[in-house]
Amino acid sequence: MYFCITMREMISVLPNELTTANLHGYLLGAVGPRPIAFASTLNENGKPNLSPFSFFNVFSSNPPILIFSPARRVRDNTTKHTLDNVLKTKEVVINVVNYAMVQQMSLSSTEYPEGENEFKKAGLTMVKSDVVKPYRVGESPVQFECKVTKVEALGKEGGAGNLIFSEVVKIHVDKSILDANGSIDQHKIDLVARMGGNWYSRANSGLFEVPKPLSSLGIGVDVIPEEIRLSTILTGNDLGMLGNIEKIPTASEVAEFINTNMELRALLSADDKKQLHKRAQEYLHKNDVLSAWKVLLSN
Repeated sequence: MYFCITMREMISVLPNELTTANLHGYLLGAVGPRPIAFASTLNENGKPNLSPFSFFNVFSSNPPILIFSPARRVRDNTTKHTLDNVLKTKEVVINVVNYAMVQQMSLSSTEYPEGENEFKKAGLTMVKSDVVKPYRVGESPVQFECKVTKVEALGKEGGAGNLIFSEVVKIHVDKSILDANGSIDQHKIDLVARMGGNWYSRANSGLFEVPKPLSSLGIGVDVIPEEIRLSTILTGNDLGMLGNIEKIPTASEVAEFINTNMELRALLSADDKKQLHKRAQEYLHKNDVLSAWKVLLSN
């Protein structure tokens, strides 16, 4: 008996034939979905830092060990604040990321200056830990307080990873994600994971896209006017998108938008802020952040 196998046309390359950026693209595009370690640390002066890493997984349950890897920056071979902090303090909190906080998590990956509090910039809640000093992310459904047992550098050039061995010393689980038996319900936890480029995977429903944070600094959730930030309509994800903009539209830009939008003028006449926030949310669901801002500022 003979089998006929149709050969596919392949591209075959050696890693050293590629730029680090191209190699990075192949690796991250092919190896996924990757869980996200939302890592909270403190610097030596006690200032918090929060950043996500998709080179992450659980590697042992006895002892309970999580490993994540902040890579050296390709562009200039510098190291991430998270790695610098861990090397000095030997503590980290690894927070799990679900769909309800994915935009805020993405915003926190903006490279704000050292000492800037990403909790505040992303609009996330700082919760005091019980065993270690770094804060937990209140919005995360599961939070792991960890002691760092080892850091293993995988290279010295840009793109090289640094394996951070993190032993779990306390676990915090939101009761709302548990099933009747006290186990984590995989539908309720609603986890997300990284794919290649701007793509993510939502365990409950498949692929979705989150535009990468601006190369320039987004204004952050903490700069959003309080009336908008405390909206009963807008979600954490909505606020994360609003915070990922370089500057707020000007009064003249808002006025021009109002003049060309009959539906918006009708909402303004009704003086219904909730409806305005719902309309802004519709724009956000279409990834039209600028129009959402104009709606919110129209009042």
